[in-house]
Amino acid sequence: MVQFLGKLKSQLGGPFTVIWDGSNTHGRSRLVKAYLAKHPEIVAETLPAYAPEINPDENVWSWAKYGRLANLAAQDTKELRDRIEQEFAVLRKERTYLDSFVRDAELCTAA
Repeated sequence: MVQFLGKLKSQLGGPFTVIWDGSNTHGRSRLVKAYLAKHPEIVAETLPAYAPEINPDENVWSWAKYGRLANLAAQDTKELRDRIEQEFAVLRKERTYLDSFVRDAELCTAA
């Protein structure tokens, strides 16, 4: 997570906000907390653990798990990972899906 935040900082430069879902894996480690303390220009906001009405990420996973991958019986984790990456490549190409996930989450976004 610290590497990810460092890459974001190098790409975005100035102040920005990172919005995390409620998973324990994001901002609770000592390393992440120490990094954020050194970089007050990075604000971390945490969403509730499961909140599809405000978290577009929940719609992405629902689209993938219950739609595109619903009948997949992967032979191993490599096959599963490959298929997930293929499906996410669809999202990168078809931006209308991502736009709809954000719209469905009823977020207030700045232009």
